[in-house]
Amino acid sequence: MIAFTQRIKLAVADDHPLVVLAIERLIANVQNIEIVCRAQDSTGLVEALETQECDVVIMDFYMPGGEYGDGIDLIKYIVEHHPKSAIVVLSMTTDADLIARALDAGANAVVSKQDRLELIYVAIVTVLAHEDYLGPSVRILLADANSANRVDLIRQKLTRRELDVIARYARGGNVTEIARELGRSVKTISAQKCAAMRKLELQTDAELYRFAFDSGLVQAQRLGV
Repeated sequence: MIAFTQRIKLAVADDHPLVVLAIERLIANVQNIEIVCRAQDSTGLVEALETQECDVVIMDFYMPGGEYGDGIDLIKYIVEHHPKSAIVVLSMTTDADLIARALDAGANAVVSKQDRLELIYVAIVTVLAHEDYLGPSVRILLADANSANRVDLIRQKLTRRELDVIARYARGGNVTEIARELGRSVKTISAQKCAAMRKLELQTDAELYRFAFDSGLVQAQRLGV
């Protein structure tokens, strides 16, 4: 672990005492980094920050009952009233949209409680370097949601037959094979492929292959999504 040259002050807020204890044990052996605030809700956290500014706030996303709310509301409050404090959010949520909103609100890092505890330390080091951090589970969740959104957008632009044709083509089929599989003429399949590429603003087959895999279209088709 990195030994910081100056004293780093942390605030930890979580309504589960065992989580706070686990973070304390993680930080205990790190030189020049200290937890100076422990809270179970937004009331305790904000009161502590008003008496002592912290370099990093580690906060559970859901902490009901506090005067300043939790989740997005609490993130916005900290950003507005304590802008020097970086925010690391801990969460069990699988709602990608909610995570995106937390980042938009000003969270500097989001770590899933399902990931290794040590990643909280990685998040601390990263935000202190003025960079954002997402834990591996969070990155996967956001990537999957992004792929799903892109597939939905593709479906809005293409007909069902055009979508089927370019998915088969991206998986390695050629126009003649696809025409035989679908019981249509080569001319029809070629026209549908060209129409789909035009709607997606793709110029070459190489661009089509890359687009299909980058967007998650091929995987979604295999899973029957």
